[in-house]
Amino acid sequence: MTLYNTTFENFNKSYIGSATMAVIGQSCLGATAAMFVLSNGTSVTQMIQLAIIVFTNMFANTSILAQMSHKTVFNLILTSVFFSILFIVLNNTLI
Repeated sequence: MTLYNTTFENFNKSYIGSATMAVIGQSCLGATAAMFVLSNGTSVTQMIQLAIIVFTNMFANTSILAQMSHKTVFNLILTSVFFSILFIVLNNTLI
């Protein structure tokens, strides 16, 4: 929990710069995850994975644009990054 709190404090101190970099970083990571998902075909399973990636990235970007609380933005960015990495690993190694 201390890593989370430390990272959030750094994010909160320089919110504008951190949010800008987060949009770029998590959008690129989400695009990479979408590429890995679609490289395995276009079945229903892949479309569900793609929808999860798109929605989590969209929610993270929208939360920044909607000027939600910094904690909400931070948590949505972490969620987006988690799902993107999860689907990259799943589609690269297991499927």
